[in-house]
Amino acid sequence: MRFPLSLTAGMAGYIAKNKMFPKQAWQENRAAEPDPNNPFQIMQSMSGAKKSTPHPMINKRFPIVLMLEPLHACNLTCTGCGRIREYESSITDQLPLEECLHAIDECGAPIVAIAGGEPFLYKDIVALTNQTLARGKHIYLCTNGMFLRKRAKEFTPSPRFFFNVHLDGMEANHDLAVERPGVFKEAVEGIKAAKALGFKVCTNTTVYQETDMKEIWELFAFLETLGVDGHQIAPAYGYSAVNEREIFLTRDEILVKFAEIDKMAERFPINNSPLYLDFLRGDRELPCTAWGNPTYNTKGWKGPCYLITDAHHKTFEDLMTRTPWESYGAGNDPRCEHCMVHCGYEASAAFGINGRPGDNLKLLKWAMR
Repeated sequence: MRFPLSLTAGMAGYIAKNKMFPKQAWQENRAAEPDPNNPFQIMQSMSGAKKSTPHPMINKRFPIVLMLEPLHACNLTCTGCGRIREYESSITDQLPLEECLHAIDECGAPIVAIAGGEPFLYKDIVALTNQTLARGKHIYLCTNGMFLRKRAKEFTPSPRFFFNVHLDGMEANHDLAVERPGVFKEAVEGIKAAKALGFKVCTNTTVYQETDMKEIWELFAFLETLGVDGHQIAPAYGYSAVNEREIFLTRDEILVKFAEIDKMAERFPINNSPLYLDFLRGDRELPCTAWGNPTYNTKGWKGPCYLITDAHHKTFEDLMTRTPWESYGAGNDPRCEHCMVHCGYEASAAFGINGRPGDNLKLLKWAMR
């Protein structure tokens, strides 16, 4: 199977239950509270937004994946990363372990992606992982791989735990993207070490303006020889905290880049859902469902999404109720116009929005591969 049975069955049950009985406290629409200390915010007015069809899940909001960032410090300065720029003033801050666990409990999402920064620099990363697993959650620990070889032995293999290594191409281009030679080789050694210890390992790849999709095919073929369990892939998106606009893709350019993604998905274990891949190649429309992948970091609950910051909320309920969700997404907010990133749209696919006959069978075949 593509995912552990516990993840596939648990996620299906979780989504079905929450679609039928959404938590009412998360469905209210309260006035937004702008953050005066945030230099990147551009608050959108509900009245000034373009009138569009209401989001089909707007009154049934619930999370699927929690993006937990216990710190933003990193040992690399990747060209496309906005975290080290947006959170420069708090780059040395780390969340207390208890606060991380409270966010996991408060949100209740069945999957926790531990990101950053570089999670291996978080002082309580082993305890955070163990206590998250003890809560029955599934974990993706998102790393650049530089510390994986040395530290993988500190963790315990579990069918609910994945090391998720970021690789944007083969050696030359990946090292160029992360702005340091030798990173690709060290990440590969880390993958080998983790697999030898019995861990599940997947990779995460961002496609940029200059990315040759033939090289991504070559990358996945190489990773297959290492026993990597799966891959996530998404187009790069130019957002406020990152200035290198020429490296990012427009929506039309994304459709060209991903025109033959189905062939890649047939050949390799790509973990993105086939419905989201349909969206990337222009065969299906999906609305943004940013609340499905909420982000918690050293400033609080980041609103509205993983990439755009208009506010930081003290509670998850505030994020859900004080974010003007109808003001965001393509056609509503110009910052969203070219975004097709999985953290905004994969949840829409999981919710079955704009479904078609045969989708359930398509998803079942994908999950069972």
